[in-house]
Amino acid sequence: MEWLSASLAGPLADPATDAGHPHPPERVGFFTDTSVCIGCKACEVACKEWNLVPPTRDEAPDLLGTSFDNTGELSANSWRHVAFVEQRVPAGTGGRPAEAVDLGMPQPPPAERDRAPEAAPGADGGAAEGVRWLMSSDVCKHCTHAACLDVCPTGALFRTEYGTVVVQEDICNGCGYCIPACPYGVIGKREDDGRAFKCTLCYDRLGSGLEPACATACPTDSIQFGPLEELRERANARLERLHEAGTAEARLYGADPGDGVGGAGAFFLLLDEPEVYGLPPDPVVTTRDLPDIWRHAALAAGVAAAAVAAAFLGRR
Repeated sequence: MEWLSASLAGPLADPATDAGHPHPPERVGFFTDTSVCIGCKACEVACKEWNLVPPTRDEAPDLLGTSFDNTGELSANSWRHVAFVEQRVPAGTGGRPAEAVDLGMPQPPPAERDRAPEAAPGADGGAAEGVRWLMSSDVCKHCTHAACLDVCPTGALFRTEYGTVVVQEDICNGCGYCIPACPYGVIGKREDDGRAFKCTLCYDRLGSGLEPACATACPTDSIQFGPLEELRERANARLERLHEAGTAEARLYGADPGDGVGGAGAFFLLLDEPEVYGLPPDPVVTTRDLPDIWRHAALAAGVAAAAVAAAFLGRR
């Protein structure tokens, strides 16, 4: 069972080759730099328009009442989700990142730009506090080891030549096995037809030499698309710059090929703990332990068979 364990977990050089594509192109993916996300939701709109994803609700979506987020989470009808996280920070920081990013927008005079906003007293009457917003566009991670693909009984989920994971709508039977299998809670079912849907990383556009719609629409390059190895190098360089600028809490999420899913095809630069953004801190492919489970089940079945045989033989 060692070959099976290796195919379900651990580092994997090329998932497309492992899936049977003889001469696949370079693996591609997303790098999302949340430090420059402005929460405009252009990615959500572009995704829905290009992929004909229906509205999140039957009518026009309303605000959830807890933030400016009006989708709440990834689902069958929300393949991109922009999270808005409001945080209290020490007064005087202004909630701004340590390294300013020029977005090409009109700027106020320097004296006004550098002045921190007025801070409110702390909730306990102590030190004054300011506010900062953390925003991040979440998406399917297109895992190196994709449990959703492992458990699909019909082959509706498949690994493309680009290393991405796609659901074939016409083959999905709505069994729902993929939904609990995903360690990120990405996949959902449409209640009107029962089938599962998620991000395809615009598989149809890739075949025509185009970038995914969300990356094309992003005005700040928060969502970057390209060869995965190149994106990892770019992300490490960006992380180093942020650390040098004093943003010590910046970190990469999903970029490590040695993590619990073998590295994600869509990874992130975060400015706080993953849980703050609604991401699991240490995701693991849920099918990782299947070989051990089957091994123990087979051992138990063998012991039971031996016990039954001994019982029959003992009667003679």
